[in-house]
Amino acid sequence: MKVLVIGGTLFIGRSLVNELLKEGHDVCILHRKAEHDFGRRVGNIQADRNDGEAVRRALAGRQFEVVYDLAYDWERGTTCQQVEAAARACGGDRLRRYVFMSSVAAYGDGLNHHEGDALAPDDHHDQYVRNKAMTERLLFRMHQRYGTPVTTIRPPYAYGPCNPYYREAFFWDRLRDGRSIVLPGDGRRLMQFVYVKDLVWSLVRVLAEPATVGHAFNIANQRPVTQAEAVTAFAEVAGKKPNLIRVPRERILHMGGHPMGPQLYFGMYFDIPPITQVITKAQRVLGFKPTPFDAGLKETYRWYLRHHHKNHLDYSFEDRLMSAAMTVAV
Repeated sequence: MKVLVIGGTLFIGRSLVNELLKEGHDVCILHRKAEHDFGRRVGNIQADRNDGEAVRRALAGRQFEVVYDLAYDWERGTTCQQVEAAARACGGDRLRRYVFMSSVAAYGDGLNHHEGDALAPDDHHDQYVRNKAMTERLLFRMHQRYGTPVTTIRPPYAYGPCNPYYREAFFWDRLRDGRSIVLPGDGRRLMQFVYVKDLVWSLVRVLAEPATVGHAFNIANQRPVTQAEAVTAFAEVAGKKPNLIRVPRERILHMGGHPMGPQLYFGMYFDIPPITQVITKAQRVLGFKPTPFDAGLKETYRWYLRHHHKNHLDYSFEDRLMSAAMTVAV
């Protein structure tokens, strides 16, 4: 099939493009740069996905059977109107799937969400949450009114080889340096993960299953883990035993810590209120079987050892956090 990937050069998108090529699809990517490194086998369309008119011009006269919309602008945000512009530009008689990469964050908050649960309101305080929820609502309205063949995917934290975010590597850098690790609060805050290869498998799988049109799917590991369990899992695949220093979140915030940095203390974006989901629908409809967490981490750690280039790390902020915590404990 002729496939367009909006944002196909990083992490999930790169893995998806490679998988689509293996499946024999004719693939183009739309992104802001004039070229990519996939070679001639992948078409290149240059446009800023946040510029609806530029996307319309770039896609004029082109027809695709499948569109994967993966790109999100973390600096400016990507609104539902900007996604709508892309969906309309890609709409045509040949379009069989418009697959939108949403997020577990679209639920806003809460645990054990099913796909039919309400999404976050339009006035949610977090821009990313608001944009994902509003975009899903808009796309499903397009499906109901115009028959747009929409499918949305809601993953939690994606991990795996080529992850550009400082997450798994954050812990492995410190474990290999013999460092103690800051554990926010009591370490019981829940986290849910998905292996990037499982996510890509699901993205491809929705093409073969007619019942996916007009539906959302939670794609994740079956069981969430606590922050303490996550660190232990990272340590085990590295053959290390973690030394955890519990620091109250109030103290972390008071001293200038932020889950997105620059004064990072627990892996980028890894310390936010938990949102978890149930995956029974994906298991039933797609035949989804998540990779065991330890197996996915082992493969990711092997990639890290081969490819990760650790720059000089400044541990001074973490040292201050742990020193303050131990002083109070004494």
